[in-house]
Amino acid sequence: MKRVLLPIDGSECALRGVALLISKRALYLSPDDLEIHLVNVQAPFSHDVSRFVSHEQTAAFHREQSEQALRGACALLDAAGARYVCHLEVGKVAEVITGLAKSLRCDQIVMGTHGRGALKELLLGSITLKVLQLSDIPVLLVK
Repeated sequence: MKRVLLPIDGSECALRGVALLISKRALYLSPDDLEIHLVNVQAPFSHDVSRFVSHEQTAAFHREQSEQALRGACALLDAAGARYVCHLEVGKVAEVITGLAKSLRCDQIVMGTHGRGALKELLLGSITLKVLQLSDIPVLLVK
């Protein structure tokens, strides 16, 4: 069984990665032999925020943001009849992505090269580079 991790931030570029994986599923053996893991990683709030917001409120906010970011990817995979698992994480994005890929024993990471918006594009581009540096497995980048 092949395991693939798809980091999803809700951007068009990330959704192109999902569409590519769907279109190339047969190359991974049979579609039933492909284990797809979607992950959205939310950046943690600073410690200053925790003085004003409860842990439950913070967790609910991160969960809502992750679910919103994953919605488009889940819709594409559902329409294709693909099985997948969603992971909602909080932490340093590149480190969480590569750590999750390792713990799940993934064979590949498929991710977009650019994220949401012009300002975030620079930041997420650096996340892509960091994933490339940290990963011990192949990373397929999608423009």
